[in-house]
Amino acid sequence: MDVFVLDANIVSFYMNGNAIVGDNISRATACGASVIIAPIAYYEVKRGLIAANAPTKLRYFHRLCGLLPVGKLDNDILDAAAEIYADLRKRGLAIGDADILIAAFCRKHKFTLVTNNRKHFASIAGLPVRDWTLFDLEIS
Repeated sequence: MDVFVLDANIVSFYMNGNAIVGDNISRATACGASVIIAPIAYYEVKRGLIAANAPTKLRYFHRLCGLLPVGKLDNDILDAAAEIYADLRKRGLAIGDADILIAAFCRKHKFTLVTNNRKHFASIAGLPVRDWTLFDLEIS
């Protein structure tokens, strides 16, 4: 079964009414795939809504999290993130810790990351990435 993990930017696109993202989420679930929110993406979206003092959008976000589960971090994922960081550092590459944790979560579980930020994740081997703002739903 395919599992698609939403990055914060995809959650934001969805919450702002992006029809392509909404259609891809609907199509994925209709085909039996799972769609979940990355645990760090949950933090990124929620902190932004709290900082912006956006209670209506925060309530909407909480409802969305009731429909789409939020992934969980554990020590195995943190260990995988440390390995990704070390590998990138050896190669002289750098991406933010949030993106490394999201990549580790997806790669450890063999999930597909859905993001509008392919460039941030391009240097991480073994990480399938899709951009659902471009209508590229692929289900095996």
